[in-house]
Parts: sequence; C-alpha cells; structure tokens
Amino acid sequence: MKRREFITLLGGAAVAGMLVTGAAHAQTDFPNRRIYMVVPYSAVGIIDVATRIVTDKLSEIWHQPIVVEAKPGASGNLAWDQVSRAKPDGYTWTYLGTATMANPRIYAKLRWSETSFVPVGATVWGPSALVVHPSLPVNTVTEFVDYVRKNPDVLLGHPPIGSSPHLGIAIFLNATKLNVVAVPYNGAPPTILDLMTNRVQFTMVPIGLVAQHINSGAMKALAVVGTIRSPLLPNVPTMSEAGYPEVNVVPWLGYGAPRGTPQLVIDKIVAGFNEVMKVPSVRAALQKQACSRWSR
Repeated sequence: MKRREFITLLGGAAVAGMLVTGAAHAQTDFPNRRIYMVVPYSAVGIIDVATRIVTDKLSEIWHQPIVVEAKPGASGNLAWDQVSRAKPDGYTWTYLGTATMANPRIYAKLRWSETSFVPVGATVWGPSALVVHPSLPVNTVTEFVDYVRKNPDVLLGHPPIGSSPHLGIAIFLNATKLNVVAVPYNGAPPTILDLMTNRVQFTMVPIGLVAQHINSGAMKALAVVGTIRSPLLPNVPTMSEAGYPEVNVVPWLGYGAPRGTPQLVIDKIVAGFNEVMKVPSVRAALQKQACSRWSR
C-alpha cells in the first residue's frame, strides 16, 4: 500500500471513529433538548390530559421541555403516520393504544403499523362509562336495550374509529344485537357537549371526562367498563354486574418512539416513565381522571 493511500485510509478511519464516538455521546447525553409528544386525539380528551400529567413531571425531572401536540384527524392515522416517519433519535414520541393495533387492520394502505414504533412506557388503564341523555326514561343497561329496540331513532355519539371507546361500543352493540344510527366524532369532548344538549342520546366515554356531568345530573351513567366499580362513580355497576361481562374490556394507555431509535435512548425513556409513575402526585392526578395505575 502506498504511503498516500495509507494516510487517506487512516484519516477515513479516524473520521469514522469520530462519528461513532459522537453518536454514542449523543445517546448517553440524552435528553439535551426539547422533546415532542404527538397525541392522535383532540386536546382536553382523556389521552391528552393523562399524557400531560405524566410528561409535565418527566419534563421537571429531566429539566427538558416536553411539548404535547394534539393532532386529531383520520382516527389517529395522521399523528401515527407523522411519528412513524420522524427521525428515530428519541426526541419524537407518540401515544400507543388499542387503535394503534386496530387501525392497520381497518384501513387499507397505511404507511405505518404497530411495528413502526418501539414501546417506551405503559402508564394506566382507562375505564369508560356508558352514558345517556337524562331525558331517556332508563336507569339500567337492560332498560336501555329495551328502550332502543322500541325507539330505533336513538342516536349514538360515535367515538373515533379504532379508539377504545369505539371498540367498546362495537362489543356492546354486538352483545345486545342493537342497530342504531351513529353520528361520528373526532374525540370525546365534542361528543360530550352534543350529548348534554341532546343532539345525540348515548355514547361511551372515559369516566374522568364525564364524572362531574354525571354527578350534576347533566347525563346518566348506566354502567362502567372496568373490572371494579369506579371510585368516582361508586353507585354505577360494571358491565359484568349489568349482565354483559363480554363488554368489560378495559383499554390501556402507553407510549412509543419510532422504530430504529437507539436502545440506549429507549432504555433512558423507559426508565423515565417508570420513575414518573412512582411519584405520588402523578398517581393521585391520574386517579382523579379515573385512570388506574398500570401493573404487570
């Protein structure tokens, strides 16, 4: 090998070593700048609220801002498509839930699937409630089913396709053999408003978003989707108690980063979520939203 070729090769090796060292340093130095959490549902929905409770504390611990961006639309597909194509450096996260698994099997030609993401944290279970407008002369699930069979013009406030409330509603309608007219919504907040004004007559929504409206009489809860009764609604039976145990499928809330994110970075994010979920104030805030802590 000629001297000039050797020097060139040696220089190239040195540059490559510098690049590897720099990449390793970037990973061990994580996080050193702003992080973005893209939420696929509307602001002030339960996913948005629960996410902010967790990320606000994590931001405080890490001394780095974590910006939560609500990006609803296309049943969450817009947000997940964006994050799946983001640079896998650990600075872009997203919510993962039932729709992350369901949507690729509902919609054709998506550019992403659940395999596009690496899980970084599972935080809580999110029970829902079957709620109706107070004008309906029903107080139990059985009475409601009988009423709808006699009054097929009752309108369903339909949650985003693929979301856990949507799947809960689908299981409920399948179990009761009810045929209803569905009015689609992009998130729980507008559905709740329309239910209270009687534009739609029933829906299934996270308990934390409607407990105050139920307790005020603005709507009625017939049952909760949960393994036990909710502390926020102790007088409302579970779906199992109401006679429909197959409907008691409780959704979970988790988070992920783009596939290809370095393992050292993934490990740091996982450790961060685990640390946050041990903070009493975080757990108390989540419990106020009727979210129970995730446990394996």
